[in-house]
Amino acid sequence: MTKISRTAPKSALCMLGIALLAISLSSCEKSSNDSVTTDKEAALQQVVAPYVNNTVIATYSAMADAGLTLLEQTQQILAKVEAQEDYSQLMAEAGTSWRLMRKHWEQSEAFLFGAASDFGIDPHIDSWPLDEDAFNNLMNSPNMIAALGGEDGDVVAGEQLGNSLLGFHGIEYILFRNGQVRSASEITDMQITYAVAVAGDLRNRCFQLEVSWIGDDAAASHRRKVEELELNSTVNGGNFSYGQNLKKAGTAGSTYISTVQGLMAIVDGCKTIADEVGTSKIGKPYYGEDVHYIESPYSQKSIEDFFDNITSIEHAYYGGIEGSQSEDLSLHGYMKKINADLDARVIEAINNAKAKINAMPRPFVKNYSNPANEEAILACQALDDILSEVNTELRQNEK
Repeated sequence: MTKISRTAPKSALCMLGIALLAISLSSCEKSSNDSVTTDKEAALQQVVAPYVNNTVIATYSAMADAGLTLLEQTQQILAKVEAQEDYSQLMAEAGTSWRLMRKHWEQSEAFLFGAASDFGIDPHIDSWPLDEDAFNNLMNSPNMIAALGGEDGDVVAGEQLGNSLLGFHGIEYILFRNGQVRSASEITDMQITYAVAVAGDLRNRCFQLEVSWIGDDAAASHRRKVEELELNSTVNGGNFSYGQNLKKAGTAGSTYISTVQGLMAIVDGCKTIADEVGTSKIGKPYYGEDVHYIESPYSQKSIEDFFDNITSIEHAYYGGIEGSQSEDLSLHGYMKKINADLDARVIEAINNAKAKINAMPRPFVKNYSNPANEEAILACQALDDILSEVNTELRQNEK
């Protein structure tokens, strides 16, 4: 503390007073800025939490449930085969379950930046095209089929088959041809045995995704399966689930240094799938780069997959799947407050991409070179570009 002499000149006292006033004003300004920062962080955290709960977790939980149903149906088909009973109805039901599960997966692709990417789940369950030569070799390997039909057939499939024979498209190859569910007479016992093992592995990976985002609050049976298989389910092997990690953005322990960085990761996830749909999923076959790079060719639901991918962006931007969205608690609501024009252009770009994809001639596997497809490619590229503007706006508002 400065000691003031009673005989100090008035000018000195005046200078000291000015200095103290400056310190006081600086302190008030800092306090005010801290308050603004705190209020902004709180507002942004209110955007992140619904995104985690109502978009990511809601989607992965629905997919995990559908995966369990699909596995049970393939097991029932195998039992009917072994009993030499008709299973045509079960085939139809399994086809419906596969389509539903597939929809949930495609509507999750805007958030592949978490466990799906870190644990290699995306390529494990969604690589295409199926390697038909490898499949035919497998069908001529009775010892391997016997292993797939064993008690741990799901583990054998996951560890030994390789991505080109696993996941959605392995099961699709058994269930569908030319957009229709195959008749029971077209499928062999060995093919059904393979389908059950692959469906088991697919179920396991869906459980892993769900548990990785929910953590300890995931369904007990799902957690037990993930633990039994010793599958990774936390961020960097630590204590945070992926949901906790994103919700705690900007706090100690999170990999995101700020809430804005967490929001930008959400937008980057949207950008990645917008680019992939336009450049790769539609673009590679359309431009002749790879005419065999066609997603879901046996069920002929490629265009539905593309549409659902853009819907995943819509869900991320609106902070929830249909029926659980809140404009105030979403990236859309936040952007509308800070840049209403940009928000309106994002919404327009999402709707335009969906419309252009929906206008593509079906099935894509037979119409991949149709000129209408280029309009969908350009619409996806435009959406990607506008989402880049969103991240620029977020970055500028972080300061």
